[in-house]
Amino acid sequence: MDRRSEPNRSAIYATVLVAFLAISGIAVVDPILPAIGEAIGVSHWQVELLFTAYIAVMALGMIPATLASGRFGFKPVLVAGVSIVGVAAILASFSGDIVQLSVLRGFWGLGNAMFFATAMVVLVSLAVDREWVVGLFETALGLGFAVGPLLGGLLGGISWRLPFFVCGVFMVLALAVAARRLREPADRQPPVRVGQIFATYRRPAFVALCAVTAAYNFVFFVVLGYTPLFLHLDVIPLGLAFTGWGIGLAAGILLLGHRLAHRIGAVQTVGVAIAGLLVCMVLFATSGSTTQSLVVLVVSGLFMGLANANLTDLALGLGGGDRRLATGAFNLVRWGAAAPAPILSGKLAEHSLALPFWVGSAVLATGALVYLSCAHAMAAGHGERVLWSRWNRAAADAEHAPEEPVGEAY
Repeated sequence: MDRRSEPNRSAIYATVLVAFLAISGIAVVDPILPAIGEAIGVSHWQVELLFTAYIAVMALGMIPATLASGRFGFKPVLVAGVSIVGVAAILASFSGDIVQLSVLRGFWGLGNAMFFATAMVVLVSLAVDREWVVGLFETALGLGFAVGPLLGGLLGGISWRLPFFVCGVFMVLALAVAARRLREPADRQPPVRVGQIFATYRRPAFVALCAVTAAYNFVFFVVLGYTPLFLHLDVIPLGLAFTGWGIGLAAGILLLGHRLAHRIGAVQTVGVAIAGLLVCMVLFATSGSTTQSLVVLVVSGLFMGLANANLTDLALGLGGGDRRLATGAFNLVRWGAAAPAPILSGKLAEHSLALPFWVGSAVLATGALVYLSCAHAMAAGHGERVLWSRWNRAAADAEHAPEEPVGEAY
């Protein structure tokens, strides 16, 4: 499709830029987690509060953010969310203990909830080509996960406070972009009720997708939240390590995710991602060297990119006609399942450094079982067919086919 036919390109690119900066703010914390723990004098599970508080508030904030967007419009909610993130990030750079940091990260999560509950709906509403704009959004997320750790590592080598402050400055810049360039969709939609959001869970294929995504996102944040502590690297090498992971994530989204989906379908691409990530978790748990762990980290990012490239589009397709409801319901599960992962990993690591990866493997294996049993329903709802349903159909057709007449012997 010719991108020049998109009438709202500047508004779309502005929204994607804000998404990139928001995700960079999540990932900027990765390389400085050990440094924060040492500077403040807290244990692994306590420093993981920075992730869990953030993600938990983000998950819970999805519903009120969705309701507010229906009442006040998308742009005011999105701009307010960006403002909260900027203020919280700057204040976090001056905090003196883990409680203050965790509270501010919670406010940071609330701001991001207000952004993520609205950004995708705005993009899809403004764009002519939904697949293009979803891919653009997910690519921005992948690049944010690549750039964030690099900034965190380089700036964190000076002080662990500096990445928070710089992230806040970035969000102020994003606020200026959002205020000037973002545009409210032309078709004003009626307000959303809480019951409408939860009614989305009556769709079996959507619920199955949510269950698979819950297992996947739990593992995503085991890797993102716990691996920085597991690797035992200094701030700058850790930042470079997670930059490699983020590049793998971006490559999975930008270069492979949608291309593979066009060949084998989005649902089967998610299956490839789940299988590959499950292998990576086992390799993490059995890793015998830092080099092996670093290779597995980058490869895991590639498989995560395959999943991220397709999960959002599947959720929008299976969640019904109102994308606000699908986005709110999907993100509630997506982030809610991720919230326990960092702090649980920190507690499990007190017993064994490999245990968080084994638990993550078990969670993801459960998600894989749900996927195998429900993939045909998800594929049907998205206009696709999975390979094993074709095998089943071929077997059924062969079983019911009329027998060929046996020729007479001469």
